[in-house]
Amino acid sequence: MNFYPTGMVEIPGYLTGLRRSVGSLVVTLATVAIAGCANLLTNDYQATAVTTYVWQVEYTGQSDRPNDRRIQRFTSTSLENVDGIMPDAAVGNADDQGLWWPTLPPRPTVDELEAGQQRGETIGTPEIIKQVDYTLSFYQDGQQQTLPANYSVYRNAVKAIQDERPLELTLGPAERSVQKAEIR
Repeated sequence: MNFYPTGMVEIPGYLTGLRRSVGSLVVTLATVAIAGCANLLTNDYQATAVTTYVWQVEYTGQSDRPNDRRIQRFTSTSLENVDGIMPDAAVGNADDQGLWWPTLPPRPTVDELEAGQQRGETIGTPEIIKQVDYTLSFYQDGQQQTLPANYSVYRNAVKAIQDERPLELTLGPAERSVQKAEIR
C-alpha cells in the first residue's frame, strides 16, 4: 500500500476486486429488498393459528458427539384457531397469546419408545413440545391467497376483525409470506 502527499491511498489490486464484489452485492441485496416486498390493503381476510402438541424423545448413541443424537416424534394433536374465536374442541382457557390448545396426545408407551430405539442408543425422557403455525388468507387480484405469517400478523388481524377494520399487508420476498399487518 502506497501513501501519497494528498492523503490518497493506493489500494492493492486484490482489495479492489473485493471492493467491487461487495459493492455489487450491496446493490443486489437492495434491489431484492425493494423488489421483493409488496403492500396491499384488504377488507377480506382470515387469520389462522394451528396449535400443536407433539411428544418427542431424544435417542443418544454411545459417544459424546452432537451428531450421535436424534429426535423422534411420536403422537401429536392439533387445533385450528380462526380469527381469535374459541374453537369447539379447545381445552381450558386461551393462553397468554390468546391461543387455545388441543387435548394432550397420549404419552408414548415404553413399547413405542423401544420400537424407535436403534442398536446402541439410550432412550431419553419423552417431552411434550408446543408448536404454532400461523397463516393469513386474503384476496389478491380476485384470487384467494393463504400465506405463512407470524404471531404479530395473526394478532393484528384478530384485532382488526373484531373492530371490522381493513389491514395493510406487507408481503415478503416473492410474495411467499406475510411479513407485517397494520390495522387501518
